[in-house]
Amino acid sequence: MNMRWLIRSQSMVTLASGMIYPYYLLFLKNLGNSYAKYGLAFAVFTISSAAFSQWLAPRIDHSGHRVLLISSLGMMLAMLAFPWVESYAWVLFLQLIMGCCSAMQKMSERQLLADHTVQGERGPVIGSYHFWTSAASGFAVILGGYLIDWLTIDALFYASAVMYGISAWAVWKMRKP
Repeated sequence: MNMRWLIRSQSMVTLASGMIYPYYLLFLKNLGNSYAKYGLAFAVFTISSAAFSQWLAPRIDHSGHRVLLISSLGMMLAMLAFPWVESYAWVLFLQLIMGCCSAMQKMSERQLLADHTVQGERGPVIGSYHFWTSAASGFAVILGGYLIDWLTIDALFYASAVMYGISAWAVWKMRKP
């Protein structure tokens, strides 16, 4: 397995999520008009991620690539749906879906890192992985800040969806020998 494809795909995931996250808060504020509603939406995300990870745990060992691909596609669909959301109930539903996708992403990336590295030689691979995904996160916030000055929040959601799609493509490429 080529770890560069895992690093590329997860750097795109980090870029996609980091680019939209600060502006997603503005989106929620406009829709819900309270911090309590934001708190509930974020809690739905984190609790659904935790619960889904418990269900997924015994099933992930032999399907890491597939789970990672489904995660990116699920997040892409959620980002495409957000601009069409007009009620807080739909936000909560999308948060539940995104929480499940987050659990799939985190668990499968870690499973793939463990499966495709050798004990005693993991440090450099994990270090490279962490560097590129963290750098992508930093660039994402900067990019999002510049883009939001010229685009609408809807366009930012669509751009994020494209990046999740690119991540799905990178995961698909990764599965080939």
